Amino acid sequence: MDGCHTLRSPGLAPCVLALSVCSALRMASCHVMSESVLPASEDKTRFVRSMFDTIAGRYDLVNRLMTFGLDQGWRRRAITELGLAVDSVVLDLGCGTGDLTREAARQGLRPIGVDLSFAMLAASRRRVGPLVEADAETLPIGDGSLDGLVSGFALRNFTDLPKVFNEIARVLKTGGRLVILEVDRPRSPLLRLGDDLWFRHVVPKIGALFSDAAAYRYLPESVAYLPNPSELHALLSAAGFSQIRRTPLQGGLAQIVAATKATVGYVLGDAQIADTTEGAA
Repeated sequence: MDGCHTLRSPGLAPCVLALSVCSALRMASCHVMSESVLPASEDKTRFVRSMFDTIAGRYDLVNRLMTFGLDQGWRRRAITELGLAVDSVVLDLGCGTGDLTREAARQGLRPIGVDLSFAMLAASRRRVGPLVEADAETLPIGDGSLDGLVSGFALRNFTDLPKVFNEIARVLKTGGRLVILEVDRPRSPLLRLGDDLWFRHVVPKIGALFSDAAAYRYLPESVAYLPNPSELHALLSAAGFSQIRRTPLQGGLAQIVAATKATVGYVLGDAQIADTTEGAA
């Protein structure tokens, strides 16, 4: 039978594609070292700082390559989700080289960038506000000082999430907005296979070519640190946040979680995190 004719069949094409992806995934798996690169909890902060210091110089380049530039649209959406007035003061936590910081300024906000890695801050292009080297668990910022806080692809790099969320609640004003942009798990089985193939097997090779191989093995594996939606809801509620809403992006390649620091007297409920219909990135 003619192979080209077979692939044109609408019923067989998805099956052939799925089998091809599965075969590629299995073949790629054979070439990936089996041991985990995730650090022990007591070493995580030191490990993360050292890793980002190492990759800072080419971080933006590899980011664009491994997300096909989609991350830029996601960052715009994250700042928009804050829903704050012009001139509001916003902290970009885990700001890295400043993509979200610059987007916040572009949308009329007054950003402050904080990162654990001095090298990432030093690599920032076109600075638009103060940049501070600090740990997310002990922010050098006064109580109730901020209108909003945004964090992009940093959640899985924090060592103690309850401490970080309590610290975020401390520095936000009552009614202040929190927006978290993070990777997600695609819902479609086929898209999930492709996502695994790309980020677990191709991205480490891109990282090895342009930057640091070990770092770009850690980054895909670090998804294991992410709490599931119910766990994240519980952590945010315990820290004093309400109106918690989760929005998947691009079929679940990424997600935005938005919340509001609760007013005094707000009674925390036990409802699950709201999962909204996916919007355009």
